Amino acid sequence: MSASAFAHAADLIQAAVRKSQVPGIQYVVVDRHCLRFECHAGFADLAAQRPMQADTTMMAFSMSKTLTAVAVLQLVESGSVALDEPIARLVPWQPYGPGVTIRQLLCHTSGIPNPMPLKWVHAAGDPAFDERARLEAILRRHPRLQTPPGTRYAYSNIGYWLLGFVVEAASGESFSAYVTRHLIAKLGGVGVQLGYDIPATGSQARGYLERYSLFGLLKPWLIDRSLVGESAGSWVALRDLCVDGPAFGGLVGNALAFARFLQDQLGEHSVLLGDRTRELMQTQQTAAGRPIPMTPGWHIGSLGQSRYLYKEGGGGGFHCLMRLYSKAGIGTVLMTNATLFNVRRFLDAADAAIAA
Repeated sequence: MSASAFAHAADLIQAAVRKSQVPGIQYVVVDRHCLRFECHAGFADLAAQRPMQADTTMMAFSMSKTLTAVAVLQLVESGSVALDEPIARLVPWQPYGPGVTIRQLLCHTSGIPNPMPLKWVHAAGDPAFDERARLEAILRRHPRLQTPPGTRYAYSNIGYWLLGFVVEAASGESFSAYVTRHLIAKLGGVGVQLGYDIPATGSQARGYLERYSLFGLLKPWLIDRSLVGESAGSWVALRDLCVDGPAFGGLVGNALAFARFLQDQLGEHSVLLGDRTRELMQTQQTAAGRPIPMTPGWHIGSLGQSRYLYKEGGGGGFHCLMRLYSKAGIGTVLMTNATLFNVRRFLDAADAAIAA
């Protein structure tokens, strides 16, 4: 990794903000030992002209799933659950029968449907919100498997939502309490901010919709109107919200926090998982004897000749992506407060020289 590669990444970040492609952005590069590069630019709040900082938090949405997978694999390690046991023992109220296993949920091969989760959010701090009641209502509307368990890869937010209840049943703790105690507390470091609640310190970024996009024009039908805030130029702000299912998309944090997690995945030894379990988490899986683009918790991609593991997260007001280039020993994280910003294309360009 050269200084010119980092300078190129910084130029891309500044250009994206200058051209109003995104209100604010964070980008971090780590190896197993240290922070190699950090850059932030733009605004966390356009109306208040509050700048994006390294410690600004944003919603991670589906990037949360990879840490959910770690929580499940910890319980497999401890013997509390078995990777290939049916979830029916732990979540008997789910409608999908006895054939769906924990491994299948982790790898998106369960056959559980994936209805669009656009309205699976609620206002932050809503005292009336009941997570299990919300999930049960969704399960009543989508009670049938789309394919036989284990036969094909098909992404499912419901599958990972159910994994949160697997963690609760196996650990005796609420899902967020378990992850906070057994994962987040072990990932501490300078500047790391991570949790399931929006910080009360005022460090949370505002999320934005692109005002003149199709998503922006259709927002009255795609998101609860009470969550839509003021306009700011070509952007529409969203009010603070929480994802209905923390296990499939509830983490709130900054790029430094997710970079610390990547370091744990890259290190000689993990503080979260034993060596064999971490190796399993990074191993490609199969469905019906055919390889799928998944490990138990990571998706698999490539940039040129470089294979990487990744997890993307996007939803109301935010879009982010983290990648693990295991052969190069590098991890990168991109977090933005714009729903439709093309994080894959941007990270391809920013990472090209860094992860080579």
